[in-house]
Amino acid sequence: MRTIGVGGSTPEIELDKFEDRAVDIAPIGLDEYQKRVSKAALLIEEDDLDAIYVHAGTSLYYFTGTPWHPSERMVGALIFSDGSLEYISPKFEEGTLKGFMTLEGPVNCWEEHESPFELFGQVLLNNGLTTGKVGLDEQLPFFMSEQLKEANPGFLFSTGKPVITGCRSIKSQNEIAIIKRAMDITLGVHKAAAKIMRPGISSQEVVDFIEEAHIRSGASAGNYFCIVLFGVDSSFPHGVKTPQNLIENEIVLVDTGCQLHGYISDITRTYVYGEISDRQRMFWNYERNAQQAAFDAAKVDIPCGDLDVAARGYLESVGLGPEYQLPGLPHRTGHGIGLDIHESPNLVRNDRTRLASGMCFSNEPMICVPDEFGIRLEDHFYMTEEGPEWFTQPCKSVEDPFG
Repeated sequence: MRTIGVGGSTPEIELDKFEDRAVDIAPIGLDEYQKRVSKAALLIEEDDLDAIYVHAGTSLYYFTGTPWHPSERMVGALIFSDGSLEYISPKFEEGTLKGFMTLEGPVNCWEEHESPFELFGQVLLNNGLTTGKVGLDEQLPFFMSEQLKEANPGFLFSTGKPVITGCRSIKSQNEIAIIKRAMDITLGVHKAAAKIMRPGISSQEVVDFIEEAHIRSGASAGNYFCIVLFGVDSSFPHGVKTPQNLIENEIVLVDTGCQLHGYISDITRTYVYGEISDRQRMFWNYERNAQQAAFDAAKVDIPCGDLDVAARGYLESVGLGPEYQLPGLPHRTGHGIGLDIHESPNLVRNDRTRLASGMCFSNEPMICVPDEFGIRLEDHFYMTEEGPEWFTQPCKSVEDPFG
């Protein structure tokens, strides 16, 4: 039989159906940023640190609500064990930085000919620290961390991951609400994209449609990313240099997402345009069962990696793999998500982080069949004390993927 909900419409018809679905979802407010810094202060003490440094990018945004793209110039904030916070910025950016701040604090500035790394030490001194231990953001460039060490030999620098990930990996109800709406928007875009499929359509045409559909749905920046693959191209998880156009009765793989108030959606759907072969159906069902095996294994306080073991174990039980061998699952089962599309912890065997309420993950144990096709079904879930909850409901069946 032919796949239900795939083909039969046009981009113009489908785009006319979209409306803004983001207007009633509020961004994170000042009170929540203050709570994040207070939690960080507690974890700083627990980790026997005196302060952490969060660099420009998603960590700075997470703790302060200050959006700032990282560059070769040092911009960031020091958070101290007493919950106080101070910024570091080039002098010529001071006004702009203050304009973007949600959580305000003193701004310590350096001129272009001066060293921000020496200024960093002065800020520590001003806060009563002549020696001590400072945790650094994982996203801080290596050259900056090295110059910090050279300029401040009295301090021990270590990773700030236990504090930063300790905060960021546990999402609040507000964060979960934003992520859920972003996922809902992207799932609606997926359903519409499936309807515009036709023989000969190019992957770029579909990408362009998905971009406009996201914008009309309220994701003003359009696609955060988009991968569209047909036929054998789908056996390469992140695509090929020169994508082929769609041919009748071939696999379609679409992986896309958007950004809402900084938080990211990321959903993959795989289906057949046309008649479904027995072999396509078999592997599609294997994929859906592996995804469910990972979900069913999720329980508070078990290691994240056990979900990868569960998905991979199922695939091995039907003759795929073993391990990362193909046909089979060539990568981890899933990843954390939030302000970054890939966040810690991960659903991979060696990640022994314990699952906790508020953690959010992708669930995507892709099956790659070399020289034929790949099948990836990707939905996300968040942990509660009672177990996992889906952000979006998984595919119904290979015959009727969108229900």
